[in-house]
Amino acid sequence: MITNQKEIDTYYEMLVEKNSNYEGIFFVGVKTTGILCRPTCPAKKPLKENCEFFETAKEALLASYRPCKRCHPLTHPSNLSDDVKLLVTAIEKDPTKKWTDKDFDNLAISANTARRQLKKEFGMTFIEYARSRRMGLAFKHIRNGESLIDTQLASGFESSNGFRDAFSKTMGDVPQRSKKIQVLSSAWIETKLGSMLAISDEHHLFLLEFVDRVGLETEVKKLRVRLNAAILPGKTAILEMIEKELTLYFDGELTDFKTPIRYLGSPFQTEVWDALQRIPAGTTTTYKKIAENLNNPLAYRAVARANGANQLSIIVPCHRVINTNGALGGYGGGTARKEWLLKHETNE
Repeated sequence: MITNQKEIDTYYEMLVEKNSNYEGIFFVGVKTTGILCRPTCPAKKPLKENCEFFETAKEALLASYRPCKRCHPLTHPSNLSDDVKLLVTAIEKDPTKKWTDKDFDNLAISANTARRQLKKEFGMTFIEYARSRRMGLAFKHIRNGESLIDTQLASGFESSNGFRDAFSKTMGDVPQRSKKIQVLSSAWIETKLGSMLAISDEHHLFLLEFVDRVGLETEVKKLRVRLNAAILPGKTAILEMIEKELTLYFDGELTDFKTPIRYLGSPFQTEVWDALQRIPAGTTTTYKKIAENLNNPLAYRAVARANGANQLSIIVPCHRVINTNGALGGYGGGTARKEWLLKHETNE
């Protein structure tokens, strides 16, 4: 149980705010009800004096608290509902399918429920999700140099106008030069510290960030513009690999990631990111030391900016860089997560 009053005050404030940056950092036991909750629980907040804070759910369970039925603290924070799992599975069985109300009836789910559930989980309606998967197939065919009519039919579009409209909505123009089209796949990955967004092609991982990071939308937009790419829901061997490695990392069984990555930055940024990867797990360094190691001791502010521009969280461990005075400093995923990661890597 957490007894430090400063931590208790901070955690209670984050509980009231339902701050998702603290997912996995602490759990709260409510003395008056005997219920265990996560920081983002939607239930009415108890008084501070009625709260006990724990670093792990296991500690709270051993203190006789029972899991909340609203926020489900023993599962991932974005654990998919049965309806969403059913809908996603149905799409993946036939990504080219054009859905009708009768298809929803066969699943015993209303079209309105499907729309709301997918919008809540993925930020897009069921139809938008299904269309994205169909367009993903279309991009693959186009990239391989297949004819427009073959691509249209293979991806489930009966009308050439419908196909062109859907393509334009995603990429901004009608496909003409097939070899210049870049298609990236995106996936949500659940971790002990909350959901992460991963984006890759068939060969490299480009982005790995916590989904509630400030400025993530801007990062994704820059990635899309820089590579002239469409980013669609999907799976690649790279995404599957990083998901497995993240599971091992958070279980304390891995510190050296093997997932192939690709930097998108200036030569100086690349130099800094390489330096970050050379920081051993369980240790920290400073912006000043990195600048000195790069034979440019006055560039510590530029090092800090490059550190903040890193788009491959955890793999390129910018969380291992702290201020010269020993303070944690900033972190895109939130300082609470940074502190957790450093403790995790030192087995504290």
